[in-house]
Amino acid sequence: MKLYYIPASCSLSPHIVINELGLDVELLKVDHRTHAIEADGDYHAINPLGYVPVLALEDGSTLREGPAIVQYLADLKPELGLAPRQGTMERYRLQEWLSFLSSEIHKGFIPLLYATLAGKYVDTVKPKLEKRYAWIDSQLADRPYLMGDAFTVADAYLFALTGWGQAGWLKSYIKADIHFDALTHLAAWYDRVRQRPSVRKALQEEGLA
Repeated sequence: MKLYYIPASCSLSPHIVINELGLDVELLKVDHRTHAIEADGDYHAINPLGYVPVLALEDGSTLREGPAIVQYLADLKPELGLAPRQGTMERYRLQEWLSFLSSEIHKGFIPLLYATLAGKYVDTVKPKLEKRYAWIDSQLADRPYLMGDAFTVADAYLFALTGWGQAGWLKSYIKADIHFDALTHLAAWYDRVRQRPSVRKALQEEGLA
């Protein structure tokens, strides 16, 4: 398999999951400006939409969209528990988290990445994003990870997104200050996840350590 990624983007999420599972996946870096693949080639030939991640499978097919990719990867080694078993209520809870992160957090950051074009819309988006994070903070008050005691693919996704503000990976792009130290439960969760070997390895491989 091959994972097409851009450092510090949402593709960090499946990158972390790959490391958690110990899978043999080739990492192919994509230039976010030119869309050239580091190993040679035009990324638009892989994904005409131009964004990452894309997971190329052994049969020649591809998977787009991070939430689908991380669930596919987790199901390759279900015994490791990165996603609850298919058909269980817990699996639907995971999908609930992934949908929330995609629509309310991931998309919430987009205007901040394009603040010049977004204009005064940023003044509306930033408080909404902060409220969503405050809610996540409350959910982490009595549990170490989003789903409870176990790290799941939802934590990998949230970590990738939160790094846009907390770690400042995209500080040259984000035009509004977003930092979460005041959210104590979230900050503790972030530090806890950052110390996982799979996360530290992914950060090092993407030049973010």
